[in-house]
Amino acid sequence: MVRTKPTMGSTPTRGTLLRALPFVLAVPVIVGVAVAYLVLSAGGQGGPLPVAQGSIGGMFHPVAGEFEPDTTTLEDCRADTGCLMQAFGNIAYRRGPKPALALFEERLATDPEVEKNCHRIVHTIGSAAFKRYGGSVARTFSQGSATCVSGYYHGILERAFLGISSTAHLVAVARSLCAGGDLRRRGFLDYQCRHGLGHGLMIQTGYDLPLTLSVCARLGTGWDRKACASGSFMENTDTRFGFRSPWLDDDDPLYPCERVGEHNQHSCYLRASWRILTLSGGDFAKTAAACAQLRVWARACFRGYGRDAAENARYAPERIRDLCELAAEGRANCLLGAARTIANASGAQGIRSAAALCRGAARAVRAACYSGVGLVIGMLHPTDASRRSACARITRVHQTSCTKAAIAEVDPSGRASWG
Repeated sequence: MVRTKPTMGSTPTRGTLLRALPFVLAVPVIVGVAVAYLVLSAGGQGGPLPVAQGSIGGMFHPVAGEFEPDTTTLEDCRADTGCLMQAFGNIAYRRGPKPALALFEERLATDPEVEKNCHRIVHTIGSAAFKRYGGSVARTFSQGSATCVSGYYHGILERAFLGISSTAHLVAVARSLCAGGDLRRRGFLDYQCRHGLGHGLMIQTGYDLPLTLSVCARLGTGWDRKACASGSFMENTDTRFGFRSPWLDDDDPLYPCERVGEHNQHSCYLRASWRILTLSGGDFAKTAAACAQLRVWARACFRGYGRDAAENARYAPERIRDLCELAAEGRANCLLGAARTIANASGAQGIRSAAALCRGAARAVRAACYSGVGLVIGMLHPTDASRRSACARITRVHQTSCTKAAIAEVDPSGRASWG
């Protein structure tokens, strides 16, 4: 059953949420600025999960509390993801994130349950480390790694907004969290931090997408704002903590992309393929057909489709290329998205794996594939010269495409960045 979409400012019945979330805090917040960033109404919901209340009606309703250590150990866990998350978090809190991540890497290679839920588990390692280090983002970031699509870094930002009591404070903290320290501007860790802000803002506000986007819009550069928005839309489509966002509609997998401001539509359509896949039961052919119908936003949708193809294939090159063939005219952007995803998943090692995908691609789409690798090279290297050299090490023929994408990715405007 899909509920009728409530209008902006109305309060849907969410007694289930309030019963299920005893630690929810109700803190007054000014939400008028949010209306300009998402128009009309919140999406209707179906399914068994309670809908996160968000700040509709003028309240914060965080969906995550502080990490709390307990006595859970890995020996207590079998195929229970929640148990594994808590156990690894306990290790990170008591012994530090480096031992926790080292043990996690060992289990990742042998335990299917850890592999399947690796991003969520390293989120918890990051959250636990954040508490261990007294809420220091810079110190906690410095002890982490990019494993499992940088989930460690995102877990830190999930908890970094705890205790905030006003929109003005929310904006101030969002502007300060990724500043200073060892986070080189528009570098790899800076991206993970800005992207993580979007996750954290959504979680702190109870999946209030309009408010979150309004805060992202107040960050320093176009690149910052786009990276933050991308984390917001990713969190919007990826339900966790036992709740789902009110800004989804099971009858319309593209919602709310048509209703957000144009400056946020690219980030929204990058996540559209995931929603289409989810609602179609994982049908890549149907998803490719839906992306093709988007016309102006088809490119963004197919790049997201490539990300989903890479994750579905567990980064196996032949499977990825087969799924990209389903995209027909969108296969170049599919490969670009897949290569970017593989490269982003684990830094330098990811670059090598993504380059292997591109080497086996059809000649007509190989340049686009290497452009996807270039997007991550741009953030990993501090100068245009070093980016050019890094691209040359993986491809001579397509060095120009790789370098052009690497340089464009770090432009402060964010116009050509992945987001």
